[in-house]
Amino acid sequence: MIRIRIKPVHYIPLSFFLAILAGTALLMLPFSSVPGETTGFLTALFTATTSVCVTGLVVVDTYAHWSIFGQLVILFLIQIGGLGVVSVGAMLMIMTRRKFYLSNRMLLGDSLNVDEKRDLLRFLTRIFKGVIIVETTGALLCMIVFIPLLGATKGIWASIFQSVSAFCNAGMDVVGPDSMISLRSSSLLMITTMLLIILGGIGFVVWFDIIDGVKNAISYRLSFGKMLSRLPEHTKIVLLMTCGLIIFGAAGIMAAEYSNPDTLGMMELPDRIMNSLFQSITFRTAGFASIPQDKLTEISCMTGYVLMFIGGSPVGTAGGIKTMTAFLLIMNAFSYINGKKETVVFHRRVPEELMRKSSAIFFFSIITVFIMTVMLMSRGGITQTDALYEVVSALGTVGLSRGLTPRLDSFGRIIIIVSMYLGRIGPISMAIFFAKGNSDNSLKHADGKFHVG
Repeated sequence: MIRIRIKPVHYIPLSFFLAILAGTALLMLPFSSVPGETTGFLTALFTATTSVCVTGLVVVDTYAHWSIFGQLVILFLIQIGGLGVVSVGAMLMIMTRRKFYLSNRMLLGDSLNVDEKRDLLRFLTRIFKGVIIVETTGALLCMIVFIPLLGATKGIWASIFQSVSAFCNAGMDVVGPDSMISLRSSSLLMITTMLLIILGGIGFVVWFDIIDGVKNAISYRLSFGKMLSRLPEHTKIVLLMTCGLIIFGAAGIMAAEYSNPDTLGMMELPDRIMNSLFQSITFRTAGFASIPQDKLTEISCMTGYVLMFIGGSPVGTAGGIKTMTAFLLIMNAFSYINGKKETVVFHRRVPEELMRKSSAIFFFSIITVFIMTVMLMSRGGITQTDALYEVVSALGTVGLSRGLTPRLDSFGRIIIIVSMYLGRIGPISMAIFFAKGNSDNSLKHADGKFHVG
């Protein structure tokens, strides 16, 4: 018997691919859609991909086309896609008391993108416990809004779907065709959704660093400032970048849309502030919309490109090149400008390998955006703004659209499917997937003469 050995770097993209195929098969079943509706292969594939890749772009209305069974399949795909196929599989192994070998731990470490392999199982267990608590709390808060609006049964289901979708940064809902536009006056629902998006996007490492920091502060009676100063540098950077990007995005959107009658122009000031914050946060890979995306000004779209491209933070449910990658690239540029030989953050040196990885992620992501946008525009009748918005949204696993998704032809849908898949596993991961991986790192070459700038 021939045994095929799959490396961890290959297993992760394959696991998402197989999950998409399984979801496609389930969604093509007759009872996955409402009576009288049929689901073709490409529509089912698109929906399974957008669910597993927690993107949120849809070609059919989730609330109208899919039956309860179909919506359950979508919700399950969102959950395993948000947490990671490997992580869900590992948790099932823990629950069934199956033995974890070293290869399993290494694969799990690569999937979670963390190095602390000694405590991986404890880390994974904490993740799942935290996810259950956060999603349950979010669903209960959503029920306060949805049950009076939709009735008990549908309200409970809509609340569970909204909570899981928001936490996993999927941006899908089963309430209506206009996302959250008709519900944007509900402060409770808006705030709950924003908090779920942020909690899913900042990353689980940050969760536990903050929790442990608060415990230590209580035990040793530390001040708030002292507690923050003792947080690991990764968590400090993520918190700074998250707050900075939210404020930057909200300020830019408020300025650009303040007088736009189709978006914020007709709202009262508190609602303008709330919806500016919501749009800034949802740009960071969430995909819920409280204002029409096709009515946004060009300035807001430009702001959106930046936020969608950066996305969330490592070891979380969000996509994009990640806040840490963007931060390291910026710091590397400033270090070079200031004549420093190494990049130092919070009195800690950033390893050169991490800087190289950040550069590679940025390069492959930019190239992928360019190629996919050009391919989408080649179909004709699609403006650069709409095409770029759609592609960046797909690659950043955001799920916002300017109304282009349902109008795409088969080739256009395939482009977005590939973009969503690449966005979830990362373009750099796909490049490594196809690399031979047999380079000899011990070989040293003589320095050459090159000129840049």
